[in-house]
Amino acid sequence: MIFPLTGFAPTEVEEWLKVLETAKSYGINHYRFHTACPPDAAFEAADMLGIYMEPELPFWGTVTDETYDNHNAEEQLYLIEEGYRMLKAFGNHPSFVMMSLGNELWGSKERIDEILKNYKAFDSRPLYTQGSNNFQFVPVILEHEDFYCGVRFSRDRLIRGSYAMCDAPQGHVQLGPQGTLTDYDEAIWPQEDKGTMEKASGHDGTIQIQYGTEAKTVKADAVEGEWVPHIPVVSHEIGQYQTYPDFNEIAKYTGPLKARNFEVFKQRLEEKGLDHLAEKYHAASGRLAVDSYKEELEAAFRTRQLAGFQLLDLQDFSGQGTALVGVLDAFMESKGLVSPEEWRTFCSDAVLLARFAKYNYKAKESFEASIQLRYLRPEPLAGFKLEWKLAAREVQLASGEAIATANASGDYVDIGQISFSMPEVQTMTKVSLQLRIAGTDIRKSYDLWIYPDGMEADKSGLNLFNGLTDEAAALLEKGERVVIMPNPKQLENAIDGTYCVDFWCYPMFRSISESMNKPVPVGTMGLLIEKEHPLFKLFPTEMHSTEPWRQIAESSRSIILDGTDRALQPIVQTIDNFERNHKLGMVFECKVGAGSLLVCAVDAGQAGQTLEGRQFLHSLYQYAGSDDFKPQASLELSKLRELLR
Repeated sequence: MIFPLTGFAPTEVEEWLKVLETAKSYGINHYRFHTACPPDAAFEAADMLGIYMEPELPFWGTVTDETYDNHNAEEQLYLIEEGYRMLKAFGNHPSFVMMSLGNELWGSKERIDEILKNYKAFDSRPLYTQGSNNFQFVPVILEHEDFYCGVRFSRDRLIRGSYAMCDAPQGHVQLGPQGTLTDYDEAIWPQEDKGTMEKASGHDGTIQIQYGTEAKTVKADAVEGEWVPHIPVVSHEIGQYQTYPDFNEIAKYTGPLKARNFEVFKQRLEEKGLDHLAEKYHAASGRLAVDSYKEELEAAFRTRQLAGFQLLDLQDFSGQGTALVGVLDAFMESKGLVSPEEWRTFCSDAVLLARFAKYNYKAKESFEASIQLRYLRPEPLAGFKLEWKLAAREVQLASGEAIATANASGDYVDIGQISFSMPEVQTMTKVSLQLRIAGTDIRKSYDLWIYPDGMEADKSGLNLFNGLTDEAAALLEKGERVVIMPNPKQLENAIDGTYCVDFWCYPMFRSISESMNKPVPVGTMGLLIEKEHPLFKLFPTEMHSTEPWRQIAESSRSIILDGTDRALQPIVQTIDNFERNHKLGMVFECKVGAGSLLVCAVDAGQAGQTLEGRQFLHSLYQYAGSDDFKPQASLELSKLRELLR
């Protein structure tokens, strides 16, 4: 609960109506309160709006019993009594439908289940869960809980799309390659035995976990074999896709709280000479975050065995190092990234889904998709008509329709298959697959890309090198044009390439990973692309990362260009996080001596294995051999050697 203008949660119904109406406008019908219980006004507002409320005991730790050396009976009794007080004070509200015993609990399963049993005997009306993401890598279902809330059923049985590096493996939204086929049905209800759950790694039956903002070693019992949950499953804290700060938000802090964190981040960016890019960083990282949320949410809606999901938040979180993971800022106001109407196309009580294998196609290639509807509205939708079309701007390329029926709330309707051949194209072309149910507000669109058939990256006639060799340096001194594509794996002064934005907050999870001796997150936030640059004549692009860039980014590293002139603006820049603020160049150009240099830190062999990679390389090579190749910024040869080490 973040309320920057006051520093405390409101106690007036009108204020809570504003908060919950905003959430509802983004398709949200459920609020879980992380280790907290809101005031009566929140429940009253939720009663009026139809929001399912889940208060939670104010505890994030280990539930002990008398066998634990550190058992604190007085503390535990206080927490248990706090739960009874919550039930007595707010239990008559119709919106009080769920209750949790805490966040990411460990400890005595028997004591946790005993507390659940006693609460249910006292008030059987709410649905109870043992806690949110309890026991992490080694979860269990307890006898007296009504639903399970977590992120996985074993190391590899994942039920959300993104994870911190310290909780690896990461999710499908982070890793790709991307289509829209992923769901979590097999993870929830495995069809075959895939081995055991995560075993305790220590000799004494312990496992190291993320615990709050730190790491902790806890006792963990291994569970042998696969197991299937017999109660509804809700995915925990999904999303967490970060956006670069919008420093215009600083002026909104007119109450007792001040945005000192944003002021520090802004100062860091200014010290690096990158403050002129702040708004572009925000827009580019934010658009990629929205695209990531779309896939995250659609994967949840595609999953028949998933009873619900809990977004980490729609709203930015000011704590834990500053986690700007919302599409709304800390004031529950839009960050200008996506409208409520567009968000509801993939987060609502009726979501159209197209399931297809990939986003990138060659000309005349067959496209096939399964069209489905996840329908959660109370009224049946009988004999509805699906209308679909493929369009390039205003030109319709293919179309069709189908009739289906949603008989009841909760229906998962298989509407049918659509298939067509992609049109012949001479240039890379973005098209849109548009779906709608006639006479309703239910719609969806997907961007796809088509490439000319037989495209090969032609590098003939170029002075192309994989490093700053003596020959390359001599050519530059003579005034020649040179292209350097260093082997990304051999670059020391560089950051790894990745497609997705950073998870939650880089400083927090860097620290946790280091304390657990696990890989540190890459920590970058997508690409900022000079989309009008002539290098992209044959590879038209947005200013932010889109699916044609996924495999290219993952085949790259970005060179750290700190200390170079502001005029040396990368053509393709990787956005760094607000702690490091490196100036990162995947592709940049400059004058060196009398010559012209283009540097691209992409593995051409790896990128060239895909349609989009070949198209990008072709466009880059054609630019390097054209009269458009006229870099303006200059770089000394000695500085270049330092950068390319």
